[in-house]
Amino acid sequence: MGNGDDVERRAARAAGSDLVRDFGLLFKAAGRLEQRIDATLRERCGIHHTMFELLIRLYRTPGEEVSQRTLGDDLVLTSSGTTRLIDRMEEAGLVRRRPSPTDRRVTVVESTEQGCAVFLKAAAVHAEVVEECFVTPVAGDDYGSLVRALTEINRAVQGK
Repeated sequence: MGNGDDVERRAARAAGSDLVRDFGLLFKAAGRLEQRIDATLRERCGIHHTMFELLIRLYRTPGEEVSQRTLGDDLVLTSSGTTRLIDRMEEAGLVRRRPSPTDRRVTVVESTEQGCAVFLKAAAVHAEVVEECFVTPVAGDDYGSLVRALTEINRAVQGK
């Protein structure tokens, strides 16, 4: 039996470890939930999930002026990705850009009336999918534990 066989067995054990399996379940569930939300939002509201997330950010703090750069940072998009997303949303009549009244170097993004109407419909659709696929499958007491665990994981990866 050669050294290569031993390395392959160790690699197989590592690939089949409980940690790899458990993290894989989290990753697959999150990815599939994201796909379900995105497909449902596209079908029923005409927007994709990232557009919905941008609208959430605009409505989260009423009256706040949100710069294009802040949106990119919050959504973890590149500068060009943010520009393309806002371009598409502006073309669809969901948002508009305007210069900041306090800093002429800054472009502020705000929702339009149409954007608000689409957001409210999308928020209801999003809630339906999250309830069906994220909340309902987890028993009542376990749901609170899940949310607390996800909160702690999020803190750990943010380094806080």
